[in-house]
Amino acid sequence: MSREDSLYFMFYQRRHLCDAVLRVGDTEFHVHKIILYACSPYFRNLFTHWSGPDCRIFDVTEVSSDTMNLIIEFCYTGFVPVTEANVEELFVTADRFDIPGLMQVCSDFLESMLMPENCIGIWLLADSYYYPELRHKALSFILKHFEMVAVASKQFPLLPVHHLIQIIQCNQLLVKKEETVYEAVLKWISYSLQERAKYISLLFPHVRLALMDEIYICKNVMKNPLVYLSQDVRLIVLKTAKAIHQHSTQKFLKTTHWYPLIPPRLPPALIYAIGGWSNGNPVSTIEAYNPCTDHWVNLTFTEEAPRAYHGSAVLNGCLYCIGGYDRVTQLSSVSKLDLKMHTWQEVSPMHRKRCFVSVTVLNGFIYALGGYNGLRRLESAERFDPKRNQWTFISSMHERRSDASCVSFDGKVYICGGFTGMHCLATVECYDPRTDQWTMMASMSSRRSGVGVAVYENQIFAIGGFSGTERLATAEAYNPVTNAWETVRPMLCPRSNFGISVINSCLFVVGGYNGNHTTMEVEFYNSQTNKWTDARDMAVSRSALSCCMVEELNDIMDYITPCSPLLALPNFASLFSTLHPPNAGTQTF
Repeated sequence: MSREDSLYFMFYQRRHLCDAVLRVGDTEFHVHKIILYACSPYFRNLFTHWSGPDCRIFDVTEVSSDTMNLIIEFCYTGFVPVTEANVEELFVTADRFDIPGLMQVCSDFLESMLMPENCIGIWLLADSYYYPELRHKALSFILKHFEMVAVASKQFPLLPVHHLIQIIQCNQLLVKKEETVYEAVLKWISYSLQERAKYISLLFPHVRLALMDEIYICKNVMKNPLVYLSQDVRLIVLKTAKAIHQHSTQKFLKTTHWYPLIPPRLPPALIYAIGGWSNGNPVSTIEAYNPCTDHWVNLTFTEEAPRAYHGSAVLNGCLYCIGGYDRVTQLSSVSKLDLKMHTWQEVSPMHRKRCFVSVTVLNGFIYALGGYNGLRRLESAERFDPKRNQWTFISSMHERRSDASCVSFDGKVYICGGFTGMHCLATVECYDPRTDQWTMMASMSSRRSGVGVAVYENQIFAIGGFSGTERLATAEAYNPVTNAWETVRPMLCPRSNFGISVINSCLFVVGGYNGNHTTMEVEFYNSQTNKWTDARDMAVSRSALSCCMVEELNDIMDYITPCSPLLALPNFASLFSTLHPPNAGTQTF
């Protein structure tokens, strides 16, 4: 609050030089017209166009005195204590009085509150009062967490039908199985079956039947009376079956104009698994993982040279591969893949050769830390400025380390574990670019070389690695606020030198070395369930790979694996027509 604002607020509190009274029920607020005039077009009109110049008392209805007090306080100070209890009424009243600043404060608070249980209510609120920014963020949250929203939200069954259609028709709806969408539709209908059964013909066209398992369709969809007894829905099923058979798998992959009945769900982001060590050699393999379909797609570009024990980073629409080993020598070279043009380009090399390097991005720079130059483990570090195409040394770390892993978090760089050339490390260092200094932080509970580190749920997770005697499945999480580590659930399989990435609120570990051989296995951790779950294996077994998450791809359709099991059902239409009507009285919706 400025000195002038503070003075006006003191005058308001003391009722000094006030020239208007806002009356809310039995409560009177003595205010200065000029303050409210400057803050709100509503009060500007109230004081100038909707009343005479001598009018001093104004009755304000349909607002509580507590909320009015907060509104006035915001007009004077630019600040208001927003809570879960008052945010909705404040938001609605700020809209009524046309106070954009307060609406933004409420919108920011509501956005910070988004969770599966309340996101639908926030979306509907923003939609009702036409606040597009909050509406978009709430809808994006629903699409991203739909599997949990459909189960956990008490507001889901209360959705108006046209809002439900907006959700399920969206290509960006994130579900691992289309069956989830179908079951959510049934849940919504069954909430008021007699009134809502008629909506099946409106909702069913937006369920991607072609993406569902054929056995599930035959046992659950085609035998459901809501489906079977609706001529419109039966026609949709038959048209979908026909459409699928008209498109071979090859055409389905390459066509740019998707048939309306078999559109894919589009992932918001992908995991790239780049390079690595396989069958005794470095490889140039690049695979992309689609979390919507749990599939890997091969994206290997022949012009990229094989490399292992390297780092990778995504910055400004480009994927960078940094350092590593090509079986002949340790590398200082850096390759850049333009994700739009699919072309590789060499950029300035690092000042040092760095195999087993740790790489992260912070504030528009790529950091390359430590590593092995063929002679010794390194404590030196440098960063790359893509605008200048130039690497610059930063302060060296306290300890030399290769096989470490680093992340950026809250404006700083953290590096964990690694290998000195003599022993594995449990130590952690933090780099502050503002001071160009490294600080030793709390050590991990285990020594970890070949460790995977990622920022997840506002903590730094350190997973797996090699302790010096064995490969680890254990994991621990670091809280920068308390400077302390705590144990978290271990992986299903021990591994070191693997890829790690966070996508769709889950932490993925990819490939690696399990102590006996390289692996193609993938698993992910979900903090909501506190469980590790197997995901689809890569096509290539490899360790020493690097993973990164890639968003906002223009050619996302090229990465969609056609999940159309109905292709395996040449007699799908006849199967449907020969089924006998089920007993509607015993069917569970």
